Amino acid sequence: MAWNEPGSGKQRDPWRDNGGGGPSPDLEALLKRLRESFNRLFGGGGGGFGVAVVGILIAWVVFDSVVRVDASDTGVVLRFGQFSRLMTPGINFKFPRPIESVVKVDVGQVRQTNDQVRMLTRDENIVLVDFNVQYQVADPRQFVFGVREPDATLGQAAESAVRTVIGGSGMDTILSGQRTELMAKAKQLLQSTLDQYKTGLVLTELNFQNVRPPQEVKDAFDDANRALQDKQRLEEEAKAYLSQVVPEARGDAASARAEAEGYKSGRIARAEGDAQRFNLVEAQYRAAPEVTRKRLYLETMQEVVGHMPKIIDSTNGKNLLSLPLPAEAKPLAPPVAAAGATVVAPEHAKGGR
Repeated sequence: MAWNEPGSGKQRDPWRDNGGGGPSPDLEALLKRLRESFNRLFGGGGGGFGVAVVGILIAWVVFDSVVRVDASDTGVVLRFGQFSRLMTPGINFKFPRPIESVVKVDVGQVRQTNDQVRMLTRDENIVLVDFNVQYQVADPRQFVFGVREPDATLGQAAESAVRTVIGGSGMDTILSGQRTELMAKAKQLLQSTLDQYKTGLVLTELNFQNVRPPQEVKDAFDDANRALQDKQRLEEEAKAYLSQVVPEARGDAASARAEAEGYKSGRIARAEGDAQRFNLVEAQYRAAPEVTRKRLYLETMQEVVGHMPKIIDSTNGKNLLSLPLPAEAKPLAPPVAAAGATVVAPEHAKGGR
């Protein structure tokens, strides 16, 4: 049925009159009152406010969805507070808050902490140790979610590791050249603890900057240190003497051994040669005894008399002979006169006739 019928002579408003002829809600008046309420609340037109709100929402969604991550950082994306993914350096996109948020973690920075501990060594000496720890973030996810305060946790774990290593070592070991081994042991123990706690941190350096006794026992410690230095000095001198004497003794022993070996070889060769010569002479003697005996006699006399000075007396003993003796010869008894001649030593000779 149409609202306005031809020939009725009456115009009817569907928003003002209902089918029963009673009054209907005035929607236009209601909308007008709502606009006036918005105007009083925000001080502007209702349509302009809606456009502004929509524009702000769009701008906020656009700008909050773009995240810039620096080169040394890594972004940890949380979706409704739960880990979602990691962002690499550069321009990244995400859902706007409160859907997703980003926690930036500096993984390129080398962090450090310093502390001092006073403790007893294994041999019950008191010592002060100043140590320095340098570390970096290796796992951003564990760094954010592993423990509540990673840096404070590392400081406490570092103190525990240093106490464990120093407390299990003696004072001489700590102050000697083994300090490097102790630092490596403490670093390994601390890294194991950090991995167990899932802190996401990795150590780069752990150094004992200063190891010293407390001021109250410094004098006694200095005396002990001087004694230790004297001990080390004497040990070094003994090692130097050892390195000098031992090679000389070994050289002398080698020389004496070589001489003995040479003498042994010579004696053996000479004995073998004499034995072979004797065997040959024996064989010749058995073949011709007289000839061999005479030849041996002549060879012996030739060897004995061949190098001695000789004087031949052709006067049949009529002259007094003075026998010259070598200068180095010293007679053991007075000279004896041979038959047909008179033998006089040079110091007793008066002259000849």
